[in-house]
Amino acid sequence: MATRPLALVTGASGGIGLELAREAVAAGYDVALVARGAGKLAEVAAELRGRRGEALVVAADLADPAAPRAVVERLAGRPVDLLVNNAGFATYGRFAELDLERELSMIAVNIAALTALTRLCLPGMLERGSGRILNVASTAAFFPGPRMTVYYATKHYVLAFSDGLAAELAGSGVTVTTLAPGATASGFQARAGAESSHLFERHVLDAASVARAGLAGALAGKRLVVPGLRNRLQTQAARFLPYRLLAAAVGRTQPPR
Repeated sequence: MATRPLALVTGASGGIGLELAREAVAAGYDVALVARGAGKLAEVAAELRGRRGEALVVAADLADPAAPRAVVERLAGRPVDLLVNNAGFATYGRFAELDLERELSMIAVNIAALTALTRLCLPGMLERGSGRILNVASTAAFFPGPRMTVYYATKHYVLAFSDGLAAELAGSGVTVTTLAPGATASGFQARAGAESSHLFERHVLDAASVARAGLAGALAGKRLVVPGLRNRLQTQAARFLPYRLLAAAVGRTQPPR
């Protein structure tokens, strides 16, 4: 019988998700690792088992509406004590020119899967009177995002959803934390095709430090974690500036390819 609490981590095959899985094991959790590639997940699981954690591989494409329920069923009734909704991706370019199916898949992963997994895991947490939910957004959540319009909008949702849910759950023993990193060395830029974006030219954080801050914040019950002083100042300033000015500023950092 399992004696360690369980963390369910999506997008765990690399980048921030991999580092969050490592941090969870270090904090005393077993982990259920979710991503599309079973081979890469198996490598990660082998590494984490070497760190005295148990690791379950759950290969799933979270763009599939049926995937969240299948992921939870794969746990065979084992309760989730820490849910880390990290999976997500972005695209880069003018919205009118981007592939529609790819944009809809992004919404499915970044929004729908996160919402579904939270809904599926939350009742058990409430019944036990304890649990932690860590939703990975981005500093993009605070800005409009020309040339990454849908991605920025999905991160707006993650922030608003997490804030609202955190308020609902006050006093229940279950907490919701939003992790909002800025530019991070994680392979995100290349996968998004955003090589022309200037956001990754300086002040780039490493994935390990972002994950460390995020998990520490979640375990402490914080509602929002924004790693890096520069990122915190920018997100605070964004709350007071007109969206038109913010859109123009972001547009300058993300020129056409």
